[in-house]
Amino acid sequence: MLSTLIALLCLGLYLSQRISSQMQILSKPIIWAKPNFMIPSGMPVIIWCQGTHKATEYELHFEGHLFALETPNPRGMTNKVKFSIQTMTSHTAGQYKCLYRSGEHWSEPSDPLDLVLTGMYDKPTLSVHPGAEVISGENVTFYCRLETATSTFFLIKEGRSSRPQHKYGNIQADFYMGPVTTAHRGTYRCFGSYNNHLWSFPSEPVMLLVTGDVGNTSLASTEQPSSPDLAIWDHTSWNLFRISLAFLVLVAVCLLAKDWLCKKRTPEGADRASSQECRFQNTKILG
Repeated sequence: MLSTLIALLCLGLYLSQRISSQMQILSKPIIWAKPNFMIPSGMPVIIWCQGTHKATEYELHFEGHLFALETPNPRGMTNKVKFSIQTMTSHTAGQYKCLYRSGEHWSEPSDPLDLVLTGMYDKPTLSVHPGAEVISGENVTFYCRLETATSTFFLIKEGRSSRPQHKYGNIQADFYMGPVTTAHRGTYRCFGSYNNHLWSFPSEPVMLLVTGDVGNTSLASTEQPSSPDLAIWDHTSWNLFRISLAFLVLVAVCLLAKDWLCKKRTPEGADRASSQECRFQNTKILG
């Protein structure tokens, strides 16, 4: 009886450790920049990192190296922190990632955030063919031209955060779209660049007006939510397991105590009936 209970306790503790380690796999944090990932030279920017309410520390990494540390304030009441860059320069333009710690565990790094410095080169010119007003279903081409030699051009639609399209070219790049739908309408700008994080001044805006049916809007779904929802781990299963384990440990302790008291009350050398009665009572409790 005693050896069986000890074996059950050891098994319960082993399972507790295994499940605890599995439940400590933390969600990937979310990283974004405000007011935008494109920042004019000399302007401030805030990088946000969102983890969980149980996070106790956040790290911001820049180009693979530790850049800054932050702790949530107040702790346990917020699930994100901010890292402030007071003046945007070529030295702070680049790729950022963040991660957070909860207990003894660190999360995996966030997806990369590319922070871009604008205003480094001359302003390009942007035009659209066949025109700024087209019918749904037509093909459209944006032309971005920069007389100063460059290597890469970027086209971006204003509004919510969107992924810029990029093309390579020395003086001009052509951005093809189509067949367009009303989801493509909006205001566009382009930039020239020598690398992915140092861009020119923005071009003058070009507004594209598309008339007709909405059609399939998935063709223009390049936009991302500025603050995506975070999948936070569900503690319910873990809490139920801990309660069940605590109950089993309590029952085991009670059975051990009862067995010890029964043996203590039974005189040494007495008949085995009393001992069997104790085992029978313990078996009833387990049943």
